[in-house]
Amino acid sequence: MPPTDSMFLLGETREHPLHVGGLQLFELPEGAGPDHIIELHRDLLSHADIRPLFRRRPRSPLGTPGQWAWANDDNLDLEYHVRLSALPRPGRVRELLELVSRLHGSLLDRHRPLWECHLIEGLEDNRYAVYTKAHHALLDGVSALRLLEDTLSTDPADRGVRPPWSPRVRTDATAPPPHREPEPFAGLVSAANLARDLLGLGPAVLRYVNQAFQEQSATLPHETPKSILNVPITGARRFAAQGWPLTRIRAVGAAAGATVNDVMLAMCAGALRTYLLELGALPDKPLVAAVPISLREGDGVGGNAVGIILCTLATDLDDPAARLAAITASMQRGKDFYRGMTPLQVTALSAIPFTPLALSLLPGAAKITPPAFNLLISNVPGPAEPLYWNGARMTGVYPVSIPYEGQALNITVTSYAGTLEFGLTGCRRSVPRLQRLLTFLEDSLAAMEKTIL
Repeated sequence: MPPTDSMFLLGETREHPLHVGGLQLFELPEGAGPDHIIELHRDLLSHADIRPLFRRRPRSPLGTPGQWAWANDDNLDLEYHVRLSALPRPGRVRELLELVSRLHGSLLDRHRPLWECHLIEGLEDNRYAVYTKAHHALLDGVSALRLLEDTLSTDPADRGVRPPWSPRVRTDATAPPPHREPEPFAGLVSAANLARDLLGLGPAVLRYVNQAFQEQSATLPHETPKSILNVPITGARRFAAQGWPLTRIRAVGAAAGATVNDVMLAMCAGALRTYLLELGALPDKPLVAAVPISLREGDGVGGNAVGIILCTLATDLDDPAARLAAITASMQRGKDFYRGMTPLQVTALSAIPFTPLALSLLPGAAKITPPAFNLLISNVPGPAEPLYWNGARMTGVYPVSIPYEGQALNITVTSYAGTLEFGLTGCRRSVPRLQRLLTFLEDSLAAMEKTIL
C-alpha cells in the first residue's frame, strides 16, 4: 500500500472516521411496482463478480507499525456490504439526511473490504436513494465520482447498468495488448526532471515566505482567525445537502467578472457570515478557506497537478458585491502564484498550510494550535448530462466528505446536469444547527443577484 494511503488508516480513530461518501437520489422508473426496491436489492446481490479494488482489505505485515498492505478478500460477504434500509414516515429529505448523518459517523470494519452501499427506500415523491461510502485509503472523492459516472448510463432505455463493484464485460478481452516500443533514455529523462523540480523548489519556497511576511496578505496561514469551526471534534456527523441552478450562479459570475467557483465560494462566505453572526461567533478577521484547484497545461504546470489556494472569504465585509470581488481577487492571486511551477513544486508548497492540521491530531493540540485555514471547500466537476440506473433517473448527487480535527465543517460541491450540488458535513456537536446553512446559502446567492445583476 502506498504510504499516502496508509496515512489515512494510521490517522483514523473513533473520533475521526476517514471515509468519503456520496448520496444519490433517483426517480423510480416508469412502471415500477411496489416491490421494485426489494427486487433491485436482490439484483444487486446477484452481481457477485467483484472488481479487485472492492476486494481489498487492509492488513498489517509483521514488523510494520500499521496498516501498510492490501490483502485480497476471497470470501467477500456481499450482503454485508450492500444493505437495504427504509426511511420512517413521512419519508422527507429531512429523514433521509438524518439517516445519512448516522451512517456516515460509523467506522468501516477493517476486517472486511472498506466500503458499503446502502439502498434506501421510502423517500417521498416516488424516489429512492443510495448512500455509499469508502475509506479514503481505498478511494478519494474524485475517484468515487468518476466511478459513479462510468457506472451509470446516459440512456434511460439501457437496462444493462451494473453496480460500481461489478466490472463491465470486456468485448476486447481476447485482443492482445498494444505493442509499445520502450522510449530510449526514459529513466534518465525522469531523473533529470526530478532534479529540475527539486532545484526549483528552493526559489518557490522563498517566494512563499516573501508572500507570507512581506505582502501582508489576508489569505496566508498566520492571518487565519480562530473560530468555532476550529475545535476538537467527535465521531458523530451531521449532513445537509441541496442543489442550486447553475444558470443563476453563472449569471452572477458573468455580471461580476467571476468564475462559477468564485460565486460558489461567495455563497459559502455569505452563508457562514450570517450563520456565525446568528451564533454571536463571527471573528473580526475574515475566515480563510483552503480551496483545492486543478492546475492544467493552460496554467503552465501541466497534467493533473493539484494545488491548495488559501482564499479569503471576506466575512468581515457586509456588501455581497465587495465580498465576491475580494474572493475573486484572492483566488486569482493564488493561481498566479502557482503559475509556471511543476506538479512536484505545487504539491510541496500546497502541503505547507496543512502542517498545523497535522499537528492538531496530537491530543489537545487543536485547542492551542492556530489554524492555517478555517475550513476546506472543494468543487469537483461532475456529469454534465442526466444519468440513469436501469431506467431510474438520477435527480441529485451530493458529496459527503470528511471533517478533520480542528476542522469541524467541510463543504464539498459537485456539478450535475445544470445544477451545483452542495454537501455540508460537520461534527454533530461542534457545528450546531447545520441545516440553517442551507437557508443562508440561498439568502447569500439572492443577495448577490440583487446587488450585482
